[in-house]
Amino acid sequence: MEKQQTIAIALIVFITLGFILYKSLGSYVRKAYGKKWLQAWGNKVYFWQALVLTSTLSTALVMLFLKWNNLLIF
Repeated sequence: MEKQQTIAIALIVFITLGFILYKSLGSYVRKAYGKKWLQAWGNKVYFWQALVLTSTLSTALVMLFLKWNNLLIF
């Protein structure tokens, strides 16, 4: 049961951080590079790759912080 809860918490954190980063990075990219930049397929891949990598690393840091504070056991 603990493993399922840990996975559920990690997924919730990942999706939440991904959404927050998508909103903030999306508005930044539109302001900095314009709307056409995200229409190119290669640029979309670059954007999503950076988003997934950042979300994954942020989720790992949050999970380690929760473990360090003994709020989560895994």
